[in-house]
Amino acid sequence: MNLFHHLLALTALAAAGCSPAAVSEVEEAAAGTAKPVVSTGLEVLVTEDFTRLRGLRLGVVANHTGTDREGRSIIDLLLERRDIRLEAVFTPEHGLTGKLEGAYGSSRLEGGALKVYSLYGETRKPLPQWLSGLDALVFDIQDIGTRFYTYGTTMALCMQAAAEAGISFFVLDRPNPIGGLVVEGPVLEKALQGDFIAYYPVPVRHGMTMGELARLYNREFGIGTRLEVVEMRGYTRSMYYDDTSLPWIDPSPNMRSLTAALLYPGCGIAEAANLSVGRGTELPFELYGAPYVDGRRLAAELNQAGVEGVAFKDTSFVPASYKFQGELCGGVRAIVSDRGAFRSLEAGMHLLSALKKLYPGDFDLTNIDRWIGRRDVKERIARGEPVERIMESWREDLEKFLEVREKYLLYRP
Repeated sequence: MNLFHHLLALTALAAAGCSPAAVSEVEEAAAGTAKPVVSTGLEVLVTEDFTRLRGLRLGVVANHTGTDREGRSIIDLLLERRDIRLEAVFTPEHGLTGKLEGAYGSSRLEGGALKVYSLYGETRKPLPQWLSGLDALVFDIQDIGTRFYTYGTTMALCMQAAAEAGISFFVLDRPNPIGGLVVEGPVLEKALQGDFIAYYPVPVRHGMTMGELARLYNREFGIGTRLEVVEMRGYTRSMYYDDTSLPWIDPSPNMRSLTAALLYPGCGIAEAANLSVGRGTELPFELYGAPYVDGRRLAAELNQAGVEGVAFKDTSFVPASYKFQGELCGGVRAIVSDRGAFRSLEAGMHLLSALKKLYPGDFDLTNIDRWIGRRDVKERIARGEPVERIMESWREDLEKFLEVREKYLLYRP
């Protein structure tokens, strides 16, 4: 874009009353710095005029994140088609709107004609009668790249149900918000597998998209469904979510930013202990504290550990809900300064270790096994073992997983 056309475009946008963001996009384009445009699997289907789904009777596994960049939901887009029959909707934790907390029941849409089956109520796997008469399930949910975030398990259970029913399974792929290059944390040990937040043996931060995970699940863990991944266009593994040009939609009520998503795989493990992770505040998964914590001591201990790409600032907060509701909590705010260097599991392990060191009688690690994925970690932290030695103990399993993972990757670095 030459200078004349650049000025002409800016003038036209301003005259039309366009937002500063729109003007900024033109300026970025003129400077050659515009972000890549990534098309999600849903948007690829739209571009293809839904050719792959024509003539099929479908169930859709989706929530509020299953939209294109214009805000049109997959449900509405399919209901508009005469050559596709949308028969049912299946919804994960937090429901179709992404705002529910706790278990919830099934409901109906479209004046009662379309059944919405809850997969976070009495059952978390579609029942055979729910799939009767369907040709395929279509999965379109934004994940955040962490094993104990429940959408991945919902996908696995739906894949199993599709295989048992003899129907196809489509995954409309979406970005891994925290990137696809970094893989961290222990591979889930066998004794802990099968739980909703600890289902298949993958690391805490797996560095895969949902489409890639589906390919791995299907082959390595013997699901064997007829799987098709509708791949994204324009996406590379090195991208974080804000590199994609896609609008951020909170995947769940307390996952409100990319920073929170980056911190979640490691520091989010602390939620399994008696610690507030900022739920009930404006900064969930960026604040960590409890009434028994002195924020200055904790910040000093964590900053001394020298975790790259993050600083910990002492703070205090009062959660309006969840753990320690209405109580003054001392603690820290995690500030990510270099996401390329930052390693969430390392930061999370230092957080757990520092809290156990400073508050051995108050901080309770009893329930972290399913979150971290190993049963020995809590005892080793309690003994005061160095974080680096604990992390080294799971390196061999992680390297084996990386070799397997390589077979199922769809996107270049």
